[in-house]
Amino acid sequence: MNIRENDFGEMRRRMVIDQLSGRDIKDKLILDIFGKVPRHKFTDPKFYKNAYSDFPLPIENEQTISQPYIVALMAQLLDIKKSDRILEIGTGSGYQAAILAELANQVFSVERLKNLTEKARAVLEEMGYKNITLNTGDGTMGWEEFAPFDKIVVSASAGFAPEPLIKQLKSPGKLVMPVGPRVSQKLLVIEKTAEGEVLEKEICGCVFVPLIGKYGWEGNNAGKDI
Repeated sequence: MNIRENDFGEMRRRMVIDQLSGRDIKDKLILDIFGKVPRHKFTDPKFYKNAYSDFPLPIENEQTISQPYIVALMAQLLDIKKSDRILEIGTGSGYQAAILAELANQVFSVERLKNLTEKARAVLEEMGYKNITLNTGDGTMGWEEFAPFDKIVVSASAGFAPEPLIKQLKSPGKLVMPVGPRVSQKLLVIEKTAEGEVLEKEICGCVFVPLIGKYGWEGNNAGKDI
């Protein structure tokens, strides 16, 4: 399907109106960013016609680029400030990292699959992002070298929030991630108060790929659906 750049612009505009502001995404800056960042550049050309559709798209290694609404919702829930340093677990295609980079000061993103890291790096560098640092590793361990982080977002599901991520979150700080069984989860906002208390708030149901690692599905809780 031959799609022109102007067509992509109109597709983004309709996505923002129908999928984001038409629901409960009200942050104007987030809406403006979603209207600007070219999601199609993070997908395979054969999916261009659906690049701005209201569902996830497959990428390599049986992973996905998340539904635009979910990416926007997670960003809105994080309440990102321009001075924030953000840890993203699950780089995937790099699309969410680009959105976060538009909102925050620095983004540190960990992906367990090297080929996805390198492909995302190439796209993000081509697009000119200078405030994103990528690494290949076990995302459930976080990225202690650059901790603590103002905000953390996890784009894969686990039975519980990994302990290293809670430790690497500032006080106060927010972590957003899907938690629950492999088949379906609840999107949680986990807030660490200034006093160090950890509070959880359930937002909505969701379905994400599993978080793999020491504190994920192939770690201490492997196979233990909750």
